[in-house]
Amino acid sequence: MQVESFFPARFRYASLFLLSGVLLAPLAACHRSPAPDVMATVNGKEIMRSGLEKYYQANLGDNPQTPSPAQANIVRLNILHQMIEDEILQQRAAKLNLAATDEDVNAKLTEMKAPFTQEEWDQKLKQRNITVDDLKRDLRRSLTNTKLLNKEIESKINITDAEINSYFAAHKSEFNLIEPQYHLAQIVVTGAPSQQSGNLQNNKASSDADAKKKIQALHNRLESGEDFGAVAMNFSENANTASNGGDMGFVAESNLKTEPEAYNAINKLKPGEITDILPVYDSPGPGHRIVGYAIYKLISREAAGQRELNDPRVQQLIRQGLREGQAQLLKNAYFEMLHDEAKVHNYFAEQILKQGAQ
Repeated sequence: MQVESFFPARFRYASLFLLSGVLLAPLAACHRSPAPDVMATVNGKEIMRSGLEKYYQANLGDNPQTPSPAQANIVRLNILHQMIEDEILQQRAAKLNLAATDEDVNAKLTEMKAPFTQEEWDQKLKQRNITVDDLKRDLRRSLTNTKLLNKEIESKINITDAEINSYFAAHKSEFNLIEPQYHLAQIVVTGAPSQQSGNLQNNKASSDADAKKKIQALHNRLESGEDFGAVAMNFSENANTASNGGDMGFVAESNLKTEPEAYNAINKLKPGEITDILPVYDSPGPGHRIVGYAIYKLISREAAGQRELNDPRVQQLIRQGLREGQAQLLKNAYFEMLHDEAKVHNYFAEQILKQGAQ
């Protein structure tokens, strides 16, 4: 099912006058080689091989194909780059006293554990080969980054009514729906073998029978009153929508009709209602095969026609799009500024270059 957005989506050099012997020892100390397990340093803070390998192994997951040494090191370099950027943010947050507290971490951990029994939770940690301490460490860093960016970026963005009016005037035609649109959310379960996604909460089905059991259990939970978005976020296997509570955005009627079963079921719903369990096919038309199962929720229907600026939803979505664009621009500039101010030494990259030159 092709998803379309209801609205547009653009949205030192220092002179030395000292005898060379005076500085010889200090300079030698500054350029000494690091310990073999130090992959990089950020303002003197070491990033160790063990940490890099942990994230590397998590990235591999259950992928049965073994990467070549070159491919593996490309992945490691990318991960190390991310670790360096994260460490820069962590140090900035500590300087501004914005580090996440134990209370922040424990509250988030409790939220993540809520949908599961202790046995299910322990199994998920085992699947990802991490401990509770590992998870708490990652949560602390993530929450710290969020606090920092909220303080340094998000709080400084102000989208004015004049900017919204100007955007609408320049893009009015894009708010004219040529056909009805359905705002949908979904929960998807497939029977494909697990590829071990990075989502701790995604309890992947491993066979068609397993998928049927899982989707039925999820449907029962929804019928018992559990929040659709929370269930989707915790259990849906569609990585593109799960993190957003299953929200698919707006789907054009013509696209929805390519899957008659889903279209007929959704068309009978009132906003807020959910479908029964529906099959998911590998392709539309005859000869297709079932590859999974889905539950859809109708959030709203939108009739065809022009949307005007006095529609609160138009204003809100323009404001959101402009805000997200401004936030991304400021974040990119902020990251570059922090990186320029930091003293970073990537020993792993140096090692790879040295080996390649030999």
